[in-house]
Amino acid sequence: MNLKNKWPKYYKKDVVTHYCPGCGHGIAHRIVAEVLEELDVGDRAICVNPAGCAVLAYRYFDIDMLESAHGRGTAMATGIKRARPDLFVFSYQGDGDLSAIGTAETIHSANRGEHISVIFINNAVYGMTGGQMAPTTLVGQKTTTSPSGRNPDYEGYPLHITDVVASFPGVVYAERVAVDTPAGIRKTKKAVTNAFRCQIDGIGYSIVEILSPCPTNWKMNTIESYKWVTEEMTKEFPLGVLTDKREKKK
Repeated sequence: MNLKNKWPKYYKKDVVTHYCPGCGHGIAHRIVAEVLEELDVGDRAICVNPAGCAVLAYRYFDIDMLESAHGRGTAMATGIKRARPDLFVFSYQGDGDLSAIGTAETIHSANRGEHISVIFINNAVYGMTGGQMAPTTLVGQKTTTSPSGRNPDYEGYPLHITDVVASFPGVVYAERVAVDTPAGIRKTKKAVTNAFRCQIDGIGYSIVEILSPCPTNWKMNTIESYKWVTEEMTKEFPLGVLTDKREKKK
């Protein structure tokens, strides 16, 4: 008896990571891979990965992946989904990619209610390029370009991009979660599952914002960085469902 096709396919490759110790990207990758497997959509999935720390995400997922120009993830995902509506299409983007250079693409794809899913990793800093201030950097947070801490009188306030798009009629599901604790990781997986099901059911745009630690650029050890997510980031970016229109759309 051939058992080869009797076992589910795991879409996370068993390879050595390039991410820094304590980085939340690895946790997010595993969650996405598990949900693709459990929802049985991995074989028709296409991920659009970003510039930034996750630029090499294609090393870790055993699915079809495309590289987008910086900030253009949702634009590329839109084109793929419209050309091939039978495919499962999602973008995986960081805060600089999605809410800085990609602000226009993010807002307009959400406003149109494109039938794509978005995984948004928010670590409040530009990770790959040296720890500069991001749109999501907290007030008072020190970065290489805000060494005295973010000053709202000069640099403005943190941008709540997920809250903005959650108000659009075309956005069916939006939730903010965190991978700071085991309970938070379980909630993140549930949120990603809900978001992906929106696309499977063909009911509209979904986005999950994941608060994630960046020990290297925060100049913290791993334990400190996870505590900082819990104790500081969640004050500025409260966790929870921002919109859920799934029942209305079905």
